[in-house]
Amino acid sequence: METFSLEEHGISVRKIHRNLAPCRLYEEAILNEPGTRIASSGALVAYSGAKTGRSPKDKRIVKAAPSQPDIWWGSVNVALEPNVFDINRERAVDYLNTRDTLYCFDGFAGWDPAAQIKVRVICSRPYHALFMHTMLIRPTPEQLESFGKPDFVIINAGQFPANRHTPGMTSKTSIDLSFEKGELVILGTEYAGEMKKGVFTVMNYLMPKRGILSMHCSATADKSSGRSSVLFGLSGTGKTTLSADPKRLLIGDDEHCWSDTGIFNIEGGCYAKAIDLTPESEPDIFQALRFGSVLENVVLDQENREVQFHDKSITENTRGAYPIEFIRNAKIPCVAGHPSDIIFLTCDAFGVLPPVSKLTPAHAMYHFISGYTAKVAGTEMGVTEPSATFSPCFGGPFLVWHPAKYAELLATRMREHEANVWLVNTGWSGGSYGTGSRMKLSLTRKIIDAIHSGELSKAPTQKDPVFGFEVVSACPEVPSEVLIPRNTWKDKAAYDAAANKLATLFSNNFKAYADGVSAEVRAAGPVTRG
Repeated sequence: METFSLEEHGISVRKIHRNLAPCRLYEEAILNEPGTRIASSGALVAYSGAKTGRSPKDKRIVKAAPSQPDIWWGSVNVALEPNVFDINRERAVDYLNTRDTLYCFDGFAGWDPAAQIKVRVICSRPYHALFMHTMLIRPTPEQLESFGKPDFVIINAGQFPANRHTPGMTSKTSIDLSFEKGELVILGTEYAGEMKKGVFTVMNYLMPKRGILSMHCSATADKSSGRSSVLFGLSGTGKTTLSADPKRLLIGDDEHCWSDTGIFNIEGGCYAKAIDLTPESEPDIFQALRFGSVLENVVLDQENREVQFHDKSITENTRGAYPIEFIRNAKIPCVAGHPSDIIFLTCDAFGVLPPVSKLTPAHAMYHFISGYTAKVAGTEMGVTEPSATFSPCFGGPFLVWHPAKYAELLATRMREHEANVWLVNTGWSGGSYGTGSRMKLSLTRKIIDAIHSGELSKAPTQKDPVFGFEVVSACPEVPSEVLIPRNTWKDKAAYDAAANKLATLFSNNFKAYADGVSAEVRAAGPVTRG
C-alpha cells in the first residue's frame, strides 16, 4: 500500500507515501531535497540544516493527568501547558498540510512482543522517513496490513519554526511530548536524532510502569549460553564501539529493556558516531554504512563522492544510521537472556579511575545514579582542564521518572540474576588529559573479553583508598602496571590531588540524589580530603 489517509491526525494531504522501500526513499530524497547525495559506499547522505545535534533545552512534556505525578519535573523534564501543546501541534499540522507530498512510516519499538508499542512517523522529508525506517523495527507486509491505530505518533514539521513568543518557548525550536495524547510534535529542528530519542523517552516512561527496566546501554550475548552483557555509557565512552564484537552476538547498540524474561532491544537499527571512522578501527560499523543506510552531515569528496570521515567542517557530530541486520553478528530477533555482567563505561579525562574495577551492589547503585564521564574542555579561552559530566543512569536527558526508580529496578534485577557489575575506564592513564595518554582500545577490548569469559571474576583485586571499590590488579594480556592508576603517574602527589578533586565532584553531584537512596548506597561514595 503506497498511499493512505492521515485524516485521523488532522492531515488532509492527498499524496502520502507509507513505508516506502529504501530505494524509493532514495529517489524521493534526490529529487526533492537539495544537497542530498549518494556516497560511493551506497549510503544516502543527508543534511539536517542549522541543527546538527539534539536541542535538550527545547524539549517539553505536557503537564497533565494521569502522568503528572509520575514525572521527575525539573531541568530535564520541563513542564508545558496542554493548550500550548495544542497550539504547537496545530502549527505543525498546518505546515504539513501545505506540502504536496508527505511520508509516513509505521513500525515498532521493542523486540519483545509482550512489551512492544506501535509507532507512526509523519514527516515531509524522505531523509527522515528513511532514518526512522532504519531505527524502528520494520513490520512485515502482514503486520503493516493489520497495523491499526498507533500507540505513539511523531509529527515532524521540523522545517517550520515554533513561534518563540508562544508561552513556554525559549527559541524557534520546540520538541513537545504528550503522554496523554501519545504524540511528539517537532518544530524548528531537522535533526533526525530527535525522533529516535523521542521514542526512547516514551519507552522510559511506559516500561517502568510495567516493572520493566529501560536502559541507555548497548548489549551483546554469548553465542553458546545466550546470556547477555550490557554496557552503559555516555557519548564518547565506547558503548557502540565495544558492542561491535565479532566474538559475540549483537543485541543492540543504544537502547534496551530488562524484563522478567531477559533483555530486548528497543530499536531496529544503530546510530553510530561517524567522525574519524575507519575500516581498521571499526570494520563492522564501516561496512554497515552502505545502501539502505543514512549518513548525516558528513562531507563528501566532490569528485568521487567518497566520505571524508575526518572532516569536521559541518559538525563533529557526524552520524550514520543503519538497520541492525547490516551488522553481520546481529541476533535477530534482538532478544537475549538475563545479563551475566553489567558494565559501566566512563571516559575519565582526569586519569584517576582504574581501567577496571568490580563493584558491590551499593557501589553499583552509587555509580549508576552518578553516571559519570569527563570531557576535555574547549581551548577557545585557553582552558585545557577536563570537565566532569554526570548524567543519572547514564541517560539523564531521556529519563522521565526520578533516577531512583530506574536504580531500584536495576538493583532488583541484579539481585535476582546475580549479575557482576564492573566499572571500566576508557579514558586517560598515566596522567590527565594533556599529560597522560588515552587507554588503548585494544587493551579495553581485552578487559571486556576477560569479563565475558569469566576470568576477571576470579582475578585478584585491591581496594581503592579513595573510591572504595575493588580494583582488578591482574588481567590476561593487559600489562599489570596500567591497572593501578596511581602507579602510572610519575607525580604521585599530582595523582592524589586529581583523585581528591574527582572524589569531591562525585560527592557534590550526589547530594541531589542522597535523600532518595539507602544509607548503604550513600556510604559507597568516595572519601574526600578537605
